[in-house]
Amino acid sequence: MSENDLYEPVIGLEIHAQLLTKSKLFCGDAVSFGDTPNSHVSAISLAHPGTLPRVNKEAVKLAIRLGLALNCQINRHSVFARKNYFYPDLPKGFQTSQHTEPICKGGRIPLNADSTLKSGVALHHIHLEEDAGKSIHDVDDLHTCIDLNRAGVALVEIVTEPDIFSSSEAYECLTMIRKIVRHLEVCDGNMEEGSLRCDANISIRKKGEKNLGTKVEIKNLNSIRNVKRAIDHEIERQTKVLKRGEKITQETRSFDAETGSTFSLRTKEQENDYRYFAEPDIPPVHISEDEIAQILASSPMLPHEWETKLITQYHLPPSSAALIADEVILRSVFLIAVENTKEYGIVANWLIGPVKSYFNEQIDETVDEKKLSDVVVQLTALTANNQVAFSMAASHIFPNMMRCETSALELAKQKNLLQVNDSDELQNWIEQVLQKMPEKVSEYKKGKTNLIGLFAGEVKKASQGKADMKQVINILKEKLNKDL
Repeated sequence: MSENDLYEPVIGLEIHAQLLTKSKLFCGDAVSFGDTPNSHVSAISLAHPGTLPRVNKEAVKLAIRLGLALNCQINRHSVFARKNYFYPDLPKGFQTSQHTEPICKGGRIPLNADSTLKSGVALHHIHLEEDAGKSIHDVDDLHTCIDLNRAGVALVEIVTEPDIFSSSEAYECLTMIRKIVRHLEVCDGNMEEGSLRCDANISIRKKGEKNLGTKVEIKNLNSIRNVKRAIDHEIERQTKVLKRGEKITQETRSFDAETGSTFSLRTKEQENDYRYFAEPDIPPVHISEDEIAQILASSPMLPHEWETKLITQYHLPPSSAALIADEVILRSVFLIAVENTKEYGIVANWLIGPVKSYFNEQIDETVDEKKLSDVVVQLTALTANNQVAFSMAASHIFPNMMRCETSALELAKQKNLLQVNDSDELQNWIEQVLQKMPEKVSEYKKGKTNLIGLFAGEVKKASQGKADMKQVINILKEKLNKDL
């Protein structure tokens, strides 16, 4: 066993997701990214004496929706606490968060249906808390500027168990969380704007040991790729420290994306340093069974659930199912289309190929899902019956159908794209090709059978794409193999 095989990493993630509420967690200040600094503040968010916070009910509902989707236990009784910690950009001097009684406990983050790593990552809990403001260091040479627009914005913190054992698992986990929060409309998942942020807790231990090593936290990672890079670097750094016979320091570090390395920020605080105590100005949050049932009934299926359904019910390959499951429009059009055709695989090929490309180019296009599904059904019929080659239908028929009411079959006739199935005409094109390539024919008969693709391609050119290629292949094989 090499030295690199002596140790294993153990990783936990703390994922902060900004909830899609119109106002902040404890007051009516608007939530809007990129507005003039300090334009969304009030006496409550500025912590003026005598002001009282009030819990945003929509934030509670969104947290429960996420918890239900991740199979968490929803606490019917949850409370807020004061987390005493110096935030220069939070006017109260403490953060209102949840501690001993969070809104969601347990649960699991599922990974993709075709994941080669593991089925999911165990959660410890999800809690509600307010965000801090933003310190800006590049506006004034001598001073740090403070923007309090973000102070008090509603967050959920999704805390995993130390149940991740590689940077690849962490990457998949965070990717899935972003899919889920976007799909549930809990958070926009925009890491560039800071509405989804991730801290990674990493420790190293010898393989076979049960106890965890000393934990190091990497703060405020702002992209999924950087989460993976930071974890990889930290695993390497800690492994080298242990190999030198030194001890890991429990600390908080940051990640430099340019150098791909981490650097120390401060010695890590212990939980008792935060001096948590129950928030006296906010009463406990009580959730009824009826409220939970209503939230559950209004929650959509998740992407990984759609993916499983598309694989099991419609027999799509995992790669196609994943692409369709990730986009609401593709899923909707697929479900409408398959009411009118059983060619599920061909429908999927149209959606993940030409249809997806078309709408990537037509960003502002309004999608008429019913019309689009009818277009896909017509094109599926044409290509399934070998009336038109898929490539020709994609390039010459589909774009025109999105701009007019003419049927796929009529457009194929107008553009002279209907495939030729007449055996005599196919035989004629094939003879022309084989007569022009006697040396290649000789090579084929000597065992170079992969040349069949070359012959078929030449027939396709000769027919201007109208030859039925399945029949062409069959006829070519029959002719070329006759004298073998």
